[in-house]
Amino acid sequence: MEHIRNSGLAVRGGRVLGLVVLAASLSVLAGCANQSASGSTYTYGQAQQEQIVRYGTVVSVRPVTIQQDRSSGVGAAGGAALGGVAGSTIGGGSGQILTSIGGALLGGLAGNAVENQMAKTSGLEITVRLDNGETRVIAQADDIRLSAGQRVQLISGGGPTRVVPM
Repeated sequence: MEHIRNSGLAVRGGRVLGLVVLAASLSVLAGCANQSASGSTYTYGQAQQEQIVRYGTVVSVRPVTIQQDRSSGVGAAGGAALGGVAGSTIGGGSGQILTSIGGALLGGLAGNAVENQMAKTSGLEITVRLDNGETRVIAQADDIRLSAGQRVQLISGGGPTRVVPM
């Protein structure tokens, strides 16, 4: 009887370990798909591409939050897996099934909320008056110090427009 109980724990422990490893792997893959709104970051496809440069002066700089367009689903999937495993440890029989389902639902919601919060970046909304008199507004990551009155270049073509100091 003791052998049967111990083997059941080993199987359950193996499942828990497998789900934790799966969730961690998915999190690593999601980190690889991170998109950048940095004025200093180019994708491989943007490298060695001709860019158009316009010159201007910063009129104003305002802090903004940059939110990724859509969730990858990794947070929800990982949270659901961990919540389901945690719920399966409570109760027995049909009660255990219900707590597993409830744990998976709550874990999925919590994981999605965490992923959405992590997908936010501090950014700047930069208003630039170009030398030709036109005004442009560009939002980008807050990784380059810019201030009103500063001379800048607007670099664009084949992708995002970047504001960089001269």
